[in-house]
Order: sequence, then structure tokens, then C-alpha cells
Amino acid sequence: MSENHHDTSESGPAARVKALETLLAEKGLLDPAAVDSVVDTYETKVGPRNGARVVAKAWTDPEYRARLLKDATAAVQELGYAGPEGGHLVAIENSERIHNLVVCTLCSCYPWPVLGLPPVWYKSFAYRSRAVSDPRGVLRDFGTELPNDVEIRVWDSSAEIRYLVIPERPAGTEGMSADELAEIVTRDSMVGVTKIAAPARRGSKKKSATE
Repeated sequence: MSENHHDTSESGPAARVKALETLLAEKGLLDPAAVDSVVDTYETKVGPRNGARVVAKAWTDPEYRARLLKDATAAVQELGYAGPEGGHLVAIENSERIHNLVVCTLCSCYPWPVLGLPPVWYKSFAYRSRAVSDPRGVLRDFGTELPNDVEIRVWDSSAEIRYLVIPERPAGTEGMSADELAEIVTRDSMVGVTKIAAPARRGSKKKSATE
């Protein structure tokens, strides 16, 4: 398989799925490139864009933010985002004093309707174990350095409940529209492994939820 092929060294169900995919490909019943394309769409395009729109609306609409924090499942459904992997969704909000980090210690439970498919690192044993035992170390691995007086809260996602982090809105975005704000919200910030940097100056390229 090519080096860009999705999934890598997971064991258990992931290994069985990989073996089945290989068998189907060998029999000519499955095109791995087509599978990769679908996975990439949901992992980096469809899902994160949905979550970015949710966050941007929460930043610009105080009433929506309140509904999101009270009942995230219903609030995201207002925007048309729903599905079995988002049936019990909870929104948690970052602030200057509190930083939230999401992990699934048992497997890879993840809010698909708003974030798409979980990235490989989210499913890895290293992340699942260290996010609980050494959250500051994990954040540093992603380039996120937090002051010692910032409390880190780790939330364990499960089949019963999944979490969406509402990142801090960066300074300098006061005049931006919801659509413009959605372009600077990243997938990793909605998991809590990164913060959102101040927007680039006009004329330079911005990072989005798909990057």
C-alpha cells in the first residue's frame, strides 16, 4: 500500500478492517484510492468545517452559545449537523484560566457530525494514555505551551457521550464575520490539543479547520 494510505499500526478492530480491505483489494472488489479519498473527505473536509461553523456561530451569537453549552446535541442540529456519533454531544469552553482536552481512553469515540473521522493520532495508544497521565506534555507535543496557572481539564469521550471544545476566540477578530471566523477554526483546536492563533494579516493565507 502507498505511504499515504489511511490507518497504520492499530491492533484489534482496526487491524481486522485493514486485513479485510487488503483482501477485497486483492480480489479487485475495492479500490484503496477511492477509500482513501472518502476517508480524507470526512476526516479533513466535511466534519471539521461543520464544527468550525458551530464555533464561529457561538463566538458571534451569545444566545446560540448559551444553547450550545446547555444542550450541544440540539444546538448543532439547529445547523443541520446530526448523526449516530453525535447523539449525545457536550460542548466545553476554553478560557484564559481553563483549557479543555478531549480523549477517548478506551478506543476512538469522536463527534463525527462536527469533526468528521478521528485522525490517526487521536486513535493511538500513546495519545490515549498520555492525555490522561501527562496532558501538558501532550499539549507541548502539539506546540501548545500553557502557563502553569492554567487548569487543564481532560474529558474522556465514550460511546455514551462525546465532546466538542469551543476554543478561545483570538484577539483581533472582533470585526470578522461568522464565515471569516470559521476559516480560522481548526480541527485540533476543537479537540483541545492546540489554540487558535491570531488571524494572519490581510493578504496572507489563513489556516482552516481542514488543515
